[in-house]
Amino acid sequence: MKVPVKTLDNTDAGEIELDDAIFGLDPRRDILHRMVNWQLAKRRAGTHKTKTVSEVSGTGKKPFRQKGTGRARQGTARAPHMRGGAVVHGPVPRDHGFDMPKKVRKLALRHALSAKARDGNLIVLESAAAENHKTRELAARLKTLGIGSALVVDGEELDAKFALASRNLPLVDLLPQQGANVYDILRRETLVLTRDAVAKLQERLK
Repeated sequence: MKVPVKTLDNTDAGEIELDDAIFGLDPRRDILHRMVNWQLAKRRAGTHKTKTVSEVSGTGKKPFRQKGTGRARQGTARAPHMRGGAVVHGPVPRDHGFDMPKKVRKLALRHALSAKARDGNLIVLESAAAENHKTRELAARLKTLGIGSALVVDGEELDAKFALASRNLPLVDLLPQQGANVYDILRRETLVLTRDAVAKLQERLK
């Protein structure tokens, strides 16, 4: 499919051919759902922890004698049902990540790109380079393109001034092409790719 190429000043800069095998698929919600779950699970710290009976501070002495008090028998004050005692089946440090085949990961990225293209939320820029690091000027230029919430994907190297100007925009993210991922693509309304990013992504996903 052919899509128009724009500049940051919203002027035409020709057209670019997008590979239908990458940008023209019928998006599958199940694959995208699996991939987002995988990404979010993988980045969890998994450092939550509660104390077991062996870790709770306290004596090992029997609280009171077995018989004759009229109370229920107790063996330790550190038991889970006692105030200040242990926690039963509490969380322990662990890795929440799970395996996802590389082919499925690549397929999910293709479907995410195709979803943006199908919904008309894909913009291709000639380049993502700013003349200075002023956030206000970049915000005005993005507004002329109709961009509010967006992920901007550039080539392997990011323009330093564009990166400085965009980092204070709350709904605009900037990534190099090697960092493009399903979660970040889907969490923003518009996907903005540069010519270089399109070439690299098509080479990576073909």
